[in-house]
Amino acid sequence: MLELYQAEGCPHSTEVREKLTELGVSYVVHNPRLTGDEGGDVLNGQAHAELTAIGGEDSIPFLVDTAREETRYESEAIVDYLEDHYA
Repeated sequence: MLELYQAEGCPHSTEVREKLTELGVSYVVHNPRLTGDEGGDVLNGQAHAELTAIGGEDSIPFLVDTAREETRYESEAIVDYLEDHYA
């Protein structure tokens, strides 16, 4: 299962969502906080705690691939990962 920690107004999150859609990959979305610099307003405390516990950073977008036990920050790295494993 793929899980994407993201924000709706974030252009980097949009890039990742568009790639997932283009590839026809199902995924779960978590909206832990608003877009912006690190520490944007937290919207979902549980999702934000998971984001920082799993990845160690307060940064979005963040992809978790539970099947491969892989994680990625940064939209470019996430898109490259998706193309390598799901194209």
